[in-house]
Amino acid sequence: MSSQTNGHSPDPESEFMRYGMLGDDQATSKEKLEKYTGIVNWSYLEPHYKNEALVFVDPSLSITEVGEAFATDDADKVTTWRSSGDILTPSAPHAFYWEESKAKFRALVVSPFVLIQPVEEPDLER
Repeated sequence: MSSQTNGHSPDPESEFMRYGMLGDDQATSKEKLEKYTGIVNWSYLEPHYKNEALVFVDPSLSITEVGEAFATDDADKVTTWRSSGDILTPSAPHAFYWEESKAKFRALVVSPFVLIQPVEEPDLER
């Protein structure tokens, strides 16, 4: 079989450029984390809750800052927040309330965790 496609030989430089672009993400850590943040409802989060992967982040904290601490394994910060109750693993009463209230959350995926913060209705318009 010929290396030509539609009568044209491939341009090696364009192939090189395409592959080079895949790994050239110049975004900062914060920008990368913000890409994985969005507004979701409880039905989206419920499977993560059942897998014990949810982490509730108090609204007084920046979810991006908490996400960065998780992503960089900053155990000191995470331990401090857990000890103070600023981040916690939701329990059954939380899940029941959120399902009944049709709660919305700002969610940030920092695999294997999904960090969540409640959002108020006006926040949904941002």
